[in-house]
Amino acid sequence: MNAKMNIAFFGSSLVSAYWNGAATYYRGMIRALNHLGYQTTFYEPDAYERQKHRDIEDPEWAKVVVYSADESGVSKALEQARGADLLVKASGVGVFDELLEAAVADSSSFKIFWDVDAPATLDRVQNDPADPFRTLIPKYDLVLTYGGGEVVVAAYEKLGAVNCVPVYNALDTTTHYQVSKDRRFECDLALLANRLPDREARVDEFFLSVADALPEKRFVLGGSGWEGKGLPSNVAYVGHVYTKDHNAFNSTPLAVLNVNRESMATYGFSPPTRIFEAAGAAACVITDDWLGIDTFLTRDEEVLVAKSGEEVVRHLERLTPERALMIGEAARARMLNEHTYDHRAQQLDTVLTDLVGLSQQPLEPLTLSSAAFVQGW
Repeated sequence: MNAKMNIAFFGSSLVSAYWNGAATYYRGMIRALNHLGYQTTFYEPDAYERQKHRDIEDPEWAKVVVYSADESGVSKALEQARGADLLVKASGVGVFDELLEAAVADSSSFKIFWDVDAPATLDRVQNDPADPFRTLIPKYDLVLTYGGGEVVVAAYEKLGAVNCVPVYNALDTTTHYQVSKDRRFECDLALLANRLPDREARVDEFFLSVADALPEKRFVLGGSGWEGKGLPSNVAYVGHVYTKDHNAFNSTPLAVLNVNRESMATYGFSPPTRIFEAAGAAACVITDDWLGIDTFLTRDEEVLVAKSGEEVVRHLERLTPERALMIGEAARARMLNEHTYDHRAQQLDTVLTDLVGLSQQPLEPLTLSSAAFVQGW
């Protein structure tokens, strides 16, 4: 297939998931867009020791440019990206975000702001009228969000966004799937989550309090930052889990827990990558409750939903290996039918076709109303 468009994409990291939860989201989307003919150059800073903790080598489906985490490095990267058909600035690059956002907004390319943490961005901008990003929002041709549904779309439109479309997480079938069990992760409930300020209290409630209440059961905690945290004796901490071990982590336990950050749970319609990855490995997922979960998985048939730590306890007390297997297989089937990155890339391709006329044979026009995306995704 001939290249449709060249994309210059500024993000946190494509090759390292170290303190970078968006990595697998970037990989899934960019790989799927490549299958449709888009050519992406991903620009990422050499920051936070991510290059020392790579999960993958440079992929065949994208060019990776690592620039020095200083003004000179940013300037050289921007100059190299000049002339791309689509210029993307993702939220949370981690260094010189304000500089990048302003430079991309003022470019002559078709400009996209891709917000992988819309609740946090919106809370910040809405609470600070002097936030420099506020005046840049109307300059972008398109705002894409990691999730958030109608509430996020309405908030961005109120701030002047010309077009705002949620592009939800999904399953990358090339990287996440069911594998044999691994003794390192054998337990009744496993959680993979980095330690973040607006997540820690929810981890305490939905995971650690559950371990305290069920001393006869085994628990595994993975993710960065939990060193020094007081953990119950039946919780094994395994540290940062590299992408290559995600499948074993998801395939081994009786159940896998998802705990949303406070901001994402409040906004709703923000399913984290972990849910899709775990479901793709046929894991029995237990998730905290949030608005929109029913759009992606059916309660009690494809996912178990808990409004409190006590409800997680009750789920575990009743969960048998047979029922866990049934729920996990049903979730995996739903993922494959509706929620892969190929599905997301097709929908984004339709949006871009509608806005900038990329295709010689345009797909059926897609209404850019928030309701259409929330109900259809």
